[in-house]
Amino acid sequence: MKKSNINLSEFPEFINDYWYHLTLVKAKSKGTSEGYLTDIRVFFRYLIFMDSDADIDFNKIDIRDFDISRLENVNLHKIYEYIYFLHDERNNNDKTVARKVSSIKSLYKYLTKEVSLIKNDPTVNLELPSLKKSLPKYLSLEESQELLEQTAKSPINSPRDFCMVTLFLNCGMRLSELVGINISDIDFKEQKVRILGKGNKERIVYLNDACIESLHDYIESRDNSITEPDALFLSKRGGRITRRRVEQIVEQMLKQCGLSGKGISVHKLRHTAATLMYQYGNVDTLTLKEILGHKSIATTEIYTHLSNDILKKAADSSPLASFKKKPVNDE
Repeated sequence: MKKSNINLSEFPEFINDYWYHLTLVKAKSKGTSEGYLTDIRVFFRYLIFMDSDADIDFNKIDIRDFDISRLENVNLHKIYEYIYFLHDERNNNDKTVARKVSSIKSLYKYLTKEVSLIKNDPTVNLELPSLKKSLPKYLSLEESQELLEQTAKSPINSPRDFCMVTLFLNCGMRLSELVGINISDIDFKEQKVRILGKGNKERIVYLNDACIESLHDYIESRDNSITEPDALFLSKRGGRITRRRVEQIVEQMLKQCGLSGKGISVHKLRHTAATLMYQYGNVDTLTLKEILGHKSIATTEIYTHLSNDILKKAADSSPLASFKKKPVNDE
């Protein structure tokens, strides 16, 4: 089991129980659960900070002795003040604020409905302005081809790096899913791989010829100094590669191709794979949902909106788009 980046000893006891509720009962991923607790820590620090007369460093406030009665005394007005604080003092954007408030709502629901530790839930009637849904950033087909070509021929990149970007662009895997792949998860005969997605849910992803070829080339290039022989993607020390290292490698490859500075990240390669499948592969949204491991079809439908936006731009680019009927002079 992956070691958590959250130190539960730095939280009050009732949050420890909440952590196990998230990870075991709700089957949230470690990353998602850590995000919840990080947001909750900010909220607890805010409540302590607002009640203190001393000049204290907000980011160093100790919450281990946080009294649950503080949560009982919070009302809707205080929640709105907290939102104002996040916007104006912490410079959080709307999306970040919405996420942090969602974390608080989840905690209050747990404390009031699941374990009945408190009675008052001030977030029940909380209303937030709807967020403007933005279309995900992605690489075009030409840019994706350029990334693969440059990665393949660059002496800086290894067969491992090429294989990783090939899987990202062809399969739409999440970063955590790619890093977690074991060689024993791959069925080369059936050309498929078993991956572990969000909420520890397994799914099968089929591999095309480009993926299979890059996997063979990479595995054959691995040396014998391996500490985790079943882990697919390895670091130079022979252990399973870290998420951060993969991010650094992708950032380096994008820079080599002149694609840095466009807001493209590892996660955007997942968007790229999904977009290209939908645009060029005649893949319907239900199939795409299964490929990507989305819980809801609504999440997948963003790619249909993306396609519609591209169609509109195509229409606007017509050489006749600016043609206007000239007024007729009556003489």
